[in-house]
Amino acid sequence: MCAIIATGVMSLCGTIVETAMNITFPTLMKQFSIGTSTVQWMTTLYMLVVAIIVPMSAYLKRRFTTKALFITANCLFLLGVIVDAAAPSFAVLLLGRGIQGLGTGIALPLMFNIIIDQVPMSKIGLMMGVGTLITAIGPAIGPTFGGFVVDVLGWRYIFIFLSPLLVASLILGIVAIRQKQPTQEASLDWLSVALLGIAFITMILGFSKFGSQSFLSLAVGGMLLIAVISFGLLLWRSQRVNPILNFDILRDGGFAAMTFAILAFQIATIGLSFILPNYIQLVNGSSANAAGLLVLPGALLGAAMSPFAGRIYDNWGAKPPLMTGIIFALVGNVTLMLFAHHLSNVMIAVLYTVYMISLGISFGNIMTEGLSYLTLKTKSDGNAIMTTVQQIAGAVGTSVVAAIVAMGQAVPGVSQAAGTANGARNGLLFVVILLVLAGVLLVWALFFRKPAHAEESVPAQVDNCHEKSVQKG
Repeated sequence: MCAIIATGVMSLCGTIVETAMNITFPTLMKQFSIGTSTVQWMTTLYMLVVAIIVPMSAYLKRRFTTKALFITANCLFLLGVIVDAAAPSFAVLLLGRGIQGLGTGIALPLMFNIIIDQVPMSKIGLMMGVGTLITAIGPAIGPTFGGFVVDVLGWRYIFIFLSPLLVASLILGIVAIRQKQPTQEASLDWLSVALLGIAFITMILGFSKFGSQSFLSLAVGGMLLIAVISFGLLLWRSQRVNPILNFDILRDGGFAAMTFAILAFQIATIGLSFILPNYIQLVNGSSANAAGLLVLPGALLGAAMSPFAGRIYDNWGAKPPLMTGIIFALVGNVTLMLFAHHLSNVMIAVLYTVYMISLGISFGNIMTEGLSYLTLKTKSDGNAIMTTVQQIAGAVGTSVVAAIVAMGQAVPGVSQAAGTANGARNGLLFVVILLVLAGVLLVWALFFRKPAHAEESVPAQVDNCHEKSVQKG
């Protein structure tokens, strides 16, 4: 359990920084004289780096010990935090976020790999819920923490205050993490890594310019075309070498459906975390601290639902939590969209709570159900794909939603408040369309597909702080 906590705390720090910095966007825009489409790179760059590193997790897991990976990841994240705390310019601030992305990209799959490897199937839902809870606390406290720090001390203290948490996580990980399986020789196809990086980078660049330039321009259509070609070459190469991501498992319709649901929920979550704080500040004229406090109750309730929802999954299966979750998600987002020009702070708080409850009920169980379609041998591949999709969805979601909001703000003769409200409505429409598609796929997978529930059982119990037996890799 302590190993899960140690790796989870690092992921927690990543989500805290991510959601706390969303609150600071209006402040950073003023301080560094930048626009909405530029400031969103604080989130986009971080998630982009994570999305490029995460696909290497299966290779890293085989090649290096879990403890070595954890120490490397923690030290990188700590270095990034120090760089950002002292950043004299926006460019240096982005550099620090990129370094943090390297650390999180290594660490993020560790927690779920530990759960997959060491938790018995009868408790997998509960422990995936606990893992999700740890990382979900970040969005719960991040906006409130960020708003308070920005108003009282300044945004740099967001990074300063995280340093002790990272140091404590490092110490706990060194003590608690044990190697359950020996390492082995493994190769990494660097051309595949390069193709994946080019695809992700050009895709994000294309989407980030979507609101300011024509689709047929080199900056938008050209970048997206390069992304498509790069993905095609990556798929072609993955059939001829040891793949960086095992795309073959996406041929299982049930796993593919759950993976799309992960994408939709992640874009919805990151979209709301961008839209609502900006709406509260730029449309309703409230402070950054108020924006953080308004989303706190929903985020806390959503985080608290994760272990409870995991237990429901263990006892009654995937249908009750997943169908309830998608219904709540649609109710919250559709209502936000319909009243986008007249959202009071109270309405925002209530509807955001509805959505976050849906996220708490659904997200960890979607991952668990998706992995249930795979054999034990391919579960780590499934974890790598789902985690990669989660990160790239966050980066794409931030870019697309920021571009949509920026388009609303750029309409001539429209005030910043009215333009932000228009952009928020259109951004929410984009989110609703994705959630509707996710809902259709969830219904198909849950009612017309049967998970494999692989015959191989997961052997060991989860480790604890006092465990002494170690198999050295």
